[in-house]
This record gives sequence, C-alpha cells and structure tokens, in this order.
Amino acid sequence: MVAFKQVAYKMDIIFLTDLKIEAIIGIYDWERETKQTIGIDLEMATDIRTAAEHDHIDYTLDYKNVAKRLISFVEASEFQLVETLAEQITQIVLNEFKVPWVRLKLSKPGAIRGAKDVGILIERGTRS
Repeated sequence: MVAFKQVAYKMDIIFLTDLKIEAIIGIYDWERETKQTIGIDLEMATDIRTAAEHDHIDYTLDYKNVAKRLISFVEASEFQLVETLAEQITQIVLNEFKVPWVRLKLSKPGAIRGAKDVGILIERGTRS
C-alpha cells in the first residue's frame, strides 16, 4: 500500500492585471496639473474553497469591488510619489478587503523618455 503525504494548503491568488486609472501623480509642476495614466497589477491572497463549494460571490474576494474602490481612490489622489500611492493602495486592499497578503505592481508609463514603463513592485502582509 502506498502512503500519500498530505500537502499543507497554500493560499489561492486572485489577480487583477493592467487596470488603467487617470491620476495626478508626480513631483514636477506639469505633473501637478495634468492627469497621467497609472497601471496597476494586483495579486491578492485568499481562500477560494468555500466560494467554489457554494458557487456564490458572497464567499470570495469580489475583484470588481476591489477595482471600483481603487479606481475611486486613485482618481481622487494627488500624491507626488508612486511609492506613497503604492503603499496606500496596498493598505486599502489589506484592511478593507481583509486579505492576508498583496503584491502590487504600480506603473507610470511614459515617465522616462526612452523607457516603456517605470514603477514600483511591493508586497505586504503574510503569504501562507
């Protein structure tokens, strides 16, 4: 008889890719007057097993609600640094949507002449 080793459960990841939002962001005078496009890639740890069992949205992380909240927040923001915006976004996801871990890639296309994109990648929380 073959014995199978039970594997510890790891968190599932719900992701949102290339969410485009217009915002005031930057340190230069022209950036304080002209909205720029911010790109967001988001990975959020969660457990989808109950949602899969019941086949109902109430048991999972609703990525549409996450997107709507972030769009509203970013559009209203006027940060100078992408670092500040990234930190604020991750805190919203962790605290308001009760996820234990989040990875955020925030991009600011066209910020550097000759470069396709610049930005920041951060992780916050605990991924089990």
